[in-house]
Amino acid sequence: MSSRNPAMGFIFATLLIDVTGLGIIIPVFPTLIQELTGGSLSEASEYGGWLLFSFAIMQFLFAPVLGNLSDQYGRRPVLLLSLFGFALDYLLLAFAPTIVWLFIGRIIAGIMGASITTATAYIADISTPEKRAQNFGMVGAAFGLGFIIGPVIGGLLGEYGSRIPFLAAAGLTFVNFLYGYFILPESLAKSDRRKFDIRRANPFGSLKMLRAYPIISGMVISLLLIYIASHAVQSTWSFFTMEQFSWSEAQVGYSLGFVGLLVAIVQGGLIRVINPKLGTKNSVLVGMVLYVIGLAFFAFASSGWMMYAALIPYCLGGISGPAIQGILSGQVPANEQGELQGALTSLVSLTSIIGPVMMTTIFATFTAKDAPIYFPGAAFLTASVLAVFSLLFAMRTLNKNRLSL
Repeated sequence: MSSRNPAMGFIFATLLIDVTGLGIIIPVFPTLIQELTGGSLSEASEYGGWLLFSFAIMQFLFAPVLGNLSDQYGRRPVLLLSLFGFALDYLLLAFAPTIVWLFIGRIIAGIMGASITTATAYIADISTPEKRAQNFGMVGAAFGLGFIIGPVIGGLLGEYGSRIPFLAAAGLTFVNFLYGYFILPESLAKSDRRKFDIRRANPFGSLKMLRAYPIISGMVISLLLIYIASHAVQSTWSFFTMEQFSWSEAQVGYSLGFVGLLVAIVQGGLIRVINPKLGTKNSVLVGMVLYVIGLAFFAFASSGWMMYAALIPYCLGGISGPAIQGILSGQVPANEQGELQGALTSLVSLTSIIGPVMMTTIFATFTAKDAPIYFPGAAFLTASVLAVFSLLFAMRTLNKNRLSL
C-alpha cells in the first residue's frame, strides 16, 4: 500500500458512519412502523423485533460468506459492496410505502452488511505488529463515538419527519462509498489471497469449536444469557420510553447519546483502573451484579430521570465483558485465538436472532389492550432474571475450575 494513514482514516470513518447511521434511525423506528401499520406502539414493537430478526439472521448466514470472498477478491470490493448495500437499505426505509419494504431493506442490509468484519480484516492487513493493538482500538472508539452522535442526530431530525433520519443515513453512507471508490487502496496482496471455500464459510462450524473446551462451556452459557438479556435494552428502549414516559424522538435520542457516553467512559477508561484492582474473577461477578441491578431499575422506573440513573449501574456492568473475554482467551493456545474469537462472534449473532424477537414480544404482550397485567417493564425484568442466571453460571464455573485469576 502506498499510504497507511489515509486508509486508516477511511476505515475509522467507515465504522463511525456505520454506527452513526444505525444510531440515527433508532429513535424514529417506532414512529415509522406505526405510520406504516396504523397500529399501536405495542403492536409496532413486535414488528420491530422481527425486523431486527430478519437483519440478524441474514448477517449470521452471509457474513462468513462475504468474509471468505474478501480473502479471494480483496477487502476493497467487498467493503464497497457492503457500503452500497447499506445506502440502498436506508433509501428503501426512507421511501418504504408498506411494512414489507422495511423487511426487504433489512434483509438486503443483513446480506451485504459485512462492512465491520471486512474493515477489521483491512486493519489487520495494513497494521504492523507493534501497531496492531492500537489500530484495533479504533474500532471501539468508532463504536462509542457513533452511538453518541447517531441517536442525538436521529432524534433531532426525527422532529422534522420520521423518514428524514433515514435519508441522512443514506447520504452519509453513499458519500463514504464514493470516497472509498475513488481513494481507498486495496490492502490484501494477491500473493496472500486464497480460493473461496464454501466449507469454510459455514457459520455453524465455528460454534462447534467451543465444545472442545469443556472448562469454558459454563462461561459461554453465561455469555449467551447476558447477551440475550442485553436485547431488552437494545430492542425495546425506544418503545418502552415512548410508552411509559411519552418521550419524543429527540428525548429518546438524547438518552441513547447518554448511553454512548457512559459506555465510552467505562470501556475507554474506567476498565483500565477498576479491573486490575478487582481482579478478573471479581470483575466478572461485580459487573454481572451491576447488570442485574440496572435492568431491575429499568423495569420499575416510574419517571424519566430514573432511566438515566439506572444507566449508571447498567453501563458499569460492562466491566465484566473484557474480564470474561480474558478468561476465555486464556484457556486456548495462541494458534486457536482467531478461531475462538470467530466462535464468540457467531454466538453474538445467534443471540441477535433470539433476543430482539423475545424481548419485543414480551413488551408487546404486557402493553397490549388485552394484557393480563399492564407492565411495560416486563422485558427488563425478564432480562434481569436472565442476568441472575448468567451470574450463577459464572460463579459455578469459576469456583468449580479454580481458574488462576
